[in-house]
Amino acid sequence: MAKYGPRMLPSQKRAIADIILCRTPPLGGTTYFCEPCEEYRYSYHSCKNRSCPKCGNDDATRWLAAQNALLLPVPYFLVTTTLPKELRPVARRNQKLIYGLLLRTTAEAIQKLARDPEWVGGEIGLLGVPQTWKRDMGYHVHTHFIVPGGGVSEDGKRWLPAQRDYLMPEKAVAKILRAKFRDALKRHPELFKQVPQKVWRTDWVVNIKSVGSGKKALEYLSRYIFRVAISNQRISRFKDGKVTFTYKDANGKWHSTTLDTEKFISRFLQHVLPYRFVKVRYYGFLSPRRRELLKHIKELFGLFTGEVEQSTSGCCLASEVRVRRCPKCGGQMVFVQEIKPERWRAPPWL
Repeated sequence: MAKYGPRMLPSQKRAIADIILCRTPPLGGTTYFCEPCEEYRYSYHSCKNRSCPKCGNDDATRWLAAQNALLLPVPYFLVTTTLPKELRPVARRNQKLIYGLLLRTTAEAIQKLARDPEWVGGEIGLLGVPQTWKRDMGYHVHTHFIVPGGGVSEDGKRWLPAQRDYLMPEKAVAKILRAKFRDALKRHPELFKQVPQKVWRTDWVVNIKSVGSGKKALEYLSRYIFRVAISNQRISRFKDGKVTFTYKDANGKWHSTTLDTEKFISRFLQHVLPYRFVKVRYYGFLSPRRRELLKHIKELFGLFTGEVEQSTSGCCLASEVRVRRCPKCGGQMVFVQEIKPERWRAPPWL
């Protein structure tokens, strides 16, 4: 921290501090007693930092249930857009701005083409999230959007279906996205000057594929929303200041790579999102401001339109129960007492 602290973002420093404390006594927890072993067991609270490899499973389950309640009985599509490599240096230094621009302009490009009667001819809904890592934790900025195959007419009275296995042409979306992103970045001339001009003449990459009912695609996205670039299970060795971890390539083949500790931490921290960056974005009739329209669309399909509870209140103790199984003998453990958290004081580098 003394070596790289001045060059790190506040969100990265906070992530380090939280991960170090995660599931340790300073955060408090619960004490249990195993009668067969005659031993006390301690379950400490998680840090709840969205960049922590040990946190997020409970939140992912709740989020997934809420999103499934929004699904319509139509085919769904997964739209993936990739930021060109020439823009990665600017993105790395201006994460909040560039990630936000890529999400917004991608949604605008899809929405614009969807209004064309040749493809949908109405207003569609989109759910989008950014992703910044490759399988080996390399820096690779792209977005994933889940899009229902169709939209609602301008008067809101008809559902306009898209083709069952084809939403819209990828190259057309890519051209619109490139133009909209360029125009948006021009509003920040100091950054626009840093981008090589050839990037506005090259083809951008957009991939659109059919994903059936959308449920599997939501499960896929939940991995990126509530999990980070690497899990503890993939770290296989730490020795002599080097970290060895495994990853699976696109063909399903496992690989192993070893990095110096500083390089490993650097790769991990580049995927920590900026403070208060909204990771999940909704557009069109899926926007929170348009949920009344979504209810109306469900009525067109004859679906129940009750509210979906999306509160995450009480999540800090969601996994705590009064009786647990002993990890040593498998017997029941009896609740003894709560461990109060220590008064948290920020490390000197924050």
